[in-house]
Amino acid sequence: MTLLSPITGSGPLADAMETAASGMRAQALRVRVVSENLANAESTAAVPGGTPYQRKMVTFEQAIDRATGANIVQAGRITTDKAPFHVAYDPSHPAANAQGYVEMPNVSPAIEMADMREAERSYEANLSVIGQTRSMIGKTLDILKA
Repeated sequence: MTLLSPITGSGPLADAMETAASGMRAQALRVRVVSENLANAESTAAVPGGTPYQRKMVTFEQAIDRATGANIVQAGRITTDKAPFHVAYDPSHPAANAQGYVEMPNVSPAIEMADMREAERSYEANLSVIGQTRSMIGKTLDILKA
């Protein structure tokens, strides 16, 4: 078993880098979705009875990279959260119902910040894997030169 084929660039170390890189791509998408949720945390409908912004969530799936055969993670579907909307009393709002209540998005900034921190930590862990793998490849090449 070779660690890294000089011709194809494949092998366990290359697979580890591809797996980590796929994790970084998936977490980057997760951060973008969280950012969108936070940006729309106060986005209501423009008309009475309209639907406010619904929180979005990313699902992840395991897959196989066709080029390398490495196990990777990829973003699955982006779904909407089915949690109920919050209600606020604001009779002057254009989307207020007859009782003066406005449906607000089902976005909790505290939950979004926790999701963002988790995505950031996962991204950093995958980045660390890539750094360690590059180091191992470099050391392997140094041994082969000697």
